Amino acid sequence: MPYPGQPKNEPIPPALNRWNWGAFFLNWIWGLGNSTYIALLMFVPFVNIVMVFVLGAKGSQWAWKNRIWADEAHFVKTQRNWARASLVMIIAAVLLFMPMFSMLRNNGSVELAMQEIQANERIISTMGEPIELGWFVTGNINTSGTTGSADLAIPISGPKCSGTAYTRSRKSAGMWEIYLLVVQLDCKRERIVLINQENIQIPNAIRGPSQTDI
Repeated sequence: MPYPGQPKNEPIPPALNRWNWGAFFLNWIWGLGNSTYIALLMFVPFVNIVMVFVLGAKGSQWAWKNRIWADEAHFVKTQRNWARASLVMIIAAVLLFMPMFSMLRNNGSVELAMQEIQANERIISTMGEPIELGWFVTGNINTSGTTGSADLAIPISGPKCSGTAYTRSRKSAGMWEIYLLVVQLDCKRERIVLINQENIQIPNAIRGPSQTDI
């Protein structure tokens, strides 16, 4: 409704019926601010996966219908402000999490894992070269002085294929040692086991020969 007294079912002008980035990124918060309470479905598991895209596509229509706007310019200005707020939120999240990802990525156990991966003939033949380390390493690291442990998922990519390396390692006397290293490639069902010191049972696993095995 662009102004008080206009019929509630007045359709949104075509020029304003566009993808709504504020609704997409801020979803339920945007919904409360725009009297679009269907956005609260974001709290329903599984439904929220679809709902975020529905809000992006239908948000402008619903906001136009559910609130009173002084005119079209008021509507456009308000939705742009929501879009700017979502951009600020994204930038803040990146600045918050980047140090964490950087710490995980630059961990000594990641360097050891990449050395093993980049020297493995089976992985090289499947992924191609160069095999590169992705940015968003996830997992956890616990250290106390010269001791510690790490359990990480490391994204890797090559010209032919990408994948994820799963590694568990220990730190003793300031030195990291990997006791489990498994690579799951996106283009293969099998998991390639490079290191498994404790003989952990791994489904669909094959041993990946190193250069010394060839």
